[in-house]
Amino acid sequence: MTDHLAVAVLGTGIMGSAMARTLCRAGHDVRVWNRTPAKAEPLAADGARVAATAAEAVMGADVVLTVVYDGAAVRDAFTAAAPGLGAGTLWLQSTTVGLADVPALAALAAEYGVVFYDAPVVGTKGPAEAGQLAVLVAGPGEHRQRLDSVLDVIGRRTLWLGEDGASAAATRLKLVANGWTLTLTNGAAEALALAKGIGADPRAFLDLTSGGPMDVPYLHAKAEMILDGDYTPSFSVNTGAKDARLIVEAAEAEGVHLDVMAACAERFRRARELGHGEEDMAASYFASFDE
Repeated sequence: MTDHLAVAVLGTGIMGSAMARTLCRAGHDVRVWNRTPAKAEPLAADGARVAATAAEAVMGADVVLTVVYDGAAVRDAFTAAAPGLGAGTLWLQSTTVGLADVPALAALAAEYGVVFYDAPVVGTKGPAEAGQLAVLVAGPGEHRQRLDSVLDVIGRRTLWLGEDGASAAATRLKLVANGWTLTLTNGAAEALALAKGIGADPRAFLDLTSGGPMDVPYLHAKAEMILDGDYTPSFSVNTGAKDARLIVEAAEAEGVHLDVMAACAERFRRARELGHGEEDMAASYFASFDE
């Protein structure tokens, strides 16, 4: 990497803060903003400049990275930033949003002369902190080399999926990937809930699957959280519920029935009602019990 760019990160939750830190370590001029200022302030210790407003954060930025909750939050953040945006700014839109949101966001970018990239990431807190995310990108190829100085920092690989960000090609693939992740998480949670309910040894189950054709690292990662009772979030129940809903809605719009994903959404809903919304999505485990 040779270019040190001015990068504005709008949204400093679990993923945004981790990505901002990796960009700081790489020597970029990182400015951060969050709707709740207290969530952005710790990043000052990592070398980021904490902005009081979104417009201040993006002023003079080469690249703007949005990592917020959903499509509505992206629109709010972009609208707040608009007075500080310069024509030709490159916008990496990395929030997981619905398919209908992407062309609307691309149109908003065009209205302000901003170059739009549909750029969701695949990974959770750990990979984000290590710069090991997979980045899915659709957008104009002419700026690709310049963007690589950011993409190569936040991710272990970048998968380019066309030159039209408004096509939502990257978001489409992200929804498929997240569907698989949510399925694995809920499968692990249900397996351990069943083991508890019928008196089977959950660690014997993990030993049984280890190294065999049924084994996946995600099973062990989420199972250990459940067994340890440590639900420190890398991807929260609330976010899982939102993404499951987006996946089901996208499928239904095309006449595709996703019974398992609908069940995942219901499990997340119950876990949230039981007070586990801010915990890691492994806490969908609690949806298996009445209390």
